[in-house]
Amino acid sequence: MRIVVLADSDTRWKWGALLAGQICPDGGAEIRAHLLRGRATPTERQLAEVGVAPASIRETTVADFLAEAGEEGPETVGGADVVILALVGGGAQTLLHGLARAWRGRARRPVVVTGYVGVVYEKLTDGLLLRAGADVVLANSAYDARRFQELYGPLGVATGSVVRAALPFLAGRGEQYRPSESRPFTVVFAAQPSVPEPRAARLHLLERCARHAELHPDRRVLVKLRSRPGEHTTHLEEHPYQRLVARLPRPLPANCELVYGNMGEVLDDTDLLVTVSSTAALESLQRGIPTAVLSDAGVRESLGNHYFTGSGCVASWDQLDGGLLPTAGREWLHDQGVLDEKPYEALRSRVAELHELPALPPLAPYYTAENAPAYLPGVLARYGVAPDGAPLPTAASTAGRTGTRHAVRRALAQGARGAYRMGVQHVAPAIRRWGQL
Repeated sequence: MRIVVLADSDTRWKWGALLAGQICPDGGAEIRAHLLRGRATPTERQLAEVGVAPASIRETTVADFLAEAGEEGPETVGGADVVILALVGGGAQTLLHGLARAWRGRARRPVVVTGYVGVVYEKLTDGLLLRAGADVVLANSAYDARRFQELYGPLGVATGSVVRAALPFLAGRGEQYRPSESRPFTVVFAAQPSVPEPRAARLHLLERCARHAELHPDRRVLVKLRSRPGEHTTHLEEHPYQRLVARLPRPLPANCELVYGNMGEVLDDTDLLVTVSSTAALESLQRGIPTAVLSDAGVRESLGNHYFTGSGCVASWDQLDGGLLPTAGREWLHDQGVLDEKPYEALRSRVAELHELPALPPLAPYYTAENAPAYLPGVLARYGVAPDGAPLPTAASTAGRTGTRHAVRRALAQGARGAYRMGVQHVAPAIRRWGQL
C-alpha cells in the first residue's frame, strides 16, 4: 500500500510515520514523506530519531503538494492509496479544500486520514471542525471517540468518520517495567518546549531536578530534551533548558544531566518518569513505569496537566523528593487507550473498506465560504490557498525550479528559518526585558 505522509514538524512526522506503519503492520506500506516547508521543518536527525525509513523524503510547499495531488501516476500524491495529513488544524482544513479541488470529478482518489498527535486537552471544537471532512478522523481513545462524535453529530458532520485508535507510539508496548539492580534508580524529567512557558517556571523545574539529584545521590536524574540547539519542534521554545542551565546558582550535580534521543529507548532504563503534561507520560504508563504529572506550576488547562487529574499521577516535586512513586488507575488507563490490546483493527478495516469502494465521495470540509465567510478565508490564506481551494498567485509552485536561482531561494528560506529561531529565542525575550525597565 502506498501511503503519503504530509507533516509540518518533527512530532507530527513521528505520528504520521508510525501511523502509516500501523495501517500496514506487515511491512507492506511504502511510505513517502512530504515535509511542509516552514519554521519547524524536521531536520535529518529528527527524522532519523523516529526510526522509520521512508521510500522517499521531499520538502514541499502547499502549492507543490496540491499540484502533485492532481497527478495520477503511481509515484505521485494523487496515485497514493492513503494520504495522512499530519498537520495542525488550519493546515488540515487548507489541504482538505485544496485536495477537494484537485480531485474534483475523479472516481478514484486516495483515502484521507487525519487526527491529533497527542492528547486533546484544548481547542477541542476548533480543532475538530478544522479536521472535519477527512475520510477518517482518528480518536486516540474511547474517551476521545465519545467527545468527537458528540460534537460532530449535532453539527451535521458524519460521525462515521471518527475512528477509534490510539497514539501510534503506544503500539509497541516496549519492555514492561521491572526494577533493575544493575543500574542506578533513574528519574527522567520529560521536558516540553512550551509548557510551562515563563522562564521562572522553567528554571524552577530545572532547579528541582538538580535538587532531587542532590537529595538522592544514589539516583540518576536525566532531563530529556526534545531538540538540540538550533532545531525547532512543533511548539516554540523561547527558553531552552540548555541555556537555563547557565542561570542555575551552581552547576548540575554529577548525577544529573541533559540528554537527547528516542523517548522509547530512554524509557527502557527509567524507574520514574516526571513531566508537566508530555505524552511521554502515556508511553511510561503503558509500560507500568511510575509516572508523575507535576502540579508545581498549578493544575491548569493552559498547562495540559488537567487532562491527568483522574489518573492518580498528579504530584509535586516535594512529594517525589519524599519518595512518592505514583501509580495510575487501570480504569482511567483503559478509557484513555493506554491499555488497548488491539487499537488499530477499526482503522485498518475502515481504510480497507473505503479503498475497495468503486468511488469515494468528494471531500467535503465542514467550513465553507457560506457558513464561515469571516473565518475560512483567513485560515486558508495563511497557507497560500484561496477559498475555492486553488493556490493563491503569491504561493506559486516551486516544482521544476532548478539551478542557481532555485538554490538561492532555498538558501534564503533556510536563512529565514534561522532568523526566526533567533528572533524567538533571543531578540523577543530581550525586547520584553527592556520593556520592563
